[in-house]
Amino acid sequence: MSAQIIDGKQIAASYRAKVKGEVEAFVAQHGRAPGLATVLIGEDAGSQVYVGAKHRACEEVGMVSFGHTLPASTPTSQIEDLIDELNADDRVDGILCQLPVPAPHDGDALSQRVSADKDVDGLTETSAGRLALAAPGLRPCTPRGVMVMLDELGVDLSGKRAVVVGRSNLFGKPMAQMLLQANATVTMAHSRTVDLPGVCRGAEVLIVAVGQPEMVKRDWIAPGATVIDVGMNRTDRLVGDVAFDEASEVAGAITPVPGGVGPMTIAMLLANTLDAARAAEARRSAAR
Repeated sequence: MSAQIIDGKQIAASYRAKVKGEVEAFVAQHGRAPGLATVLIGEDAGSQVYVGAKHRACEEVGMVSFGHTLPASTPTSQIEDLIDELNADDRVDGILCQLPVPAPHDGDALSQRVSADKDVDGLTETSAGRLALAAPGLRPCTPRGVMVMLDELGVDLSGKRAVVVGRSNLFGKPMAQMLLQANATVTMAHSRTVDLPGVCRGAEVLIVAVGQPEMVKRDWIAPGATVIDVGMNRTDRLVGDVAFDEASEVAGAITPVPGGVGPMTIAMLLANTLDAARAAEARRSAAR
């Protein structure tokens, strides 16, 4: 068997084009563009690249972006004041505090300060609660992107055996919640799971996010399974958490690294910003 290679770049490009059209309609209706604010603390080169890509993506779809870059020496109270100002700014629909942040700042505490209505990363406790209760709200970008990919593939999750390897607050837990809400039968696996290869072999949909280069081997995968590799590890090259070449021989469909899940994250950030802008306008209309 030779697996279908899931082209995340193509799916993300199609979704961004869809968002662009919806942004144009939003501007025509409300006389303004959705706005995304980023807060970048310190001079981490990787973070600078990620934030730059997010601003370029906003420009491409007609959104407004507001970039705030602060030295690592900035007092935490000043960063908190900036986030409070952005929470109150009607031009800003989404706020993203780029992680990780340098010491002594607490990235989680700063993320929690973002209004849940502008939490386009889906990281606040309120956003997590809304997801757990299946209430309307903003969802973490990467799990949302995986759900879009599965939908594009035509995977009917209802009743399917799905295994999520990794239990992080950023990805694993929200991913499992979204799969449950799509009526999948979900198992969460992790480093303490007994017979992890056997658990993975029971999956019709296997989603891996552990940060261990090429950990998942061919014999961990059921023939014909859909495999979503969220890992991104740099060895002598960029590889995922799944041994792609050997896994491709048994899986039904599989994401490559790079070019799989990664491009979906920014596409979903744009979608979340548009969703937040629509919700903000609905609240303003109700208050009039």
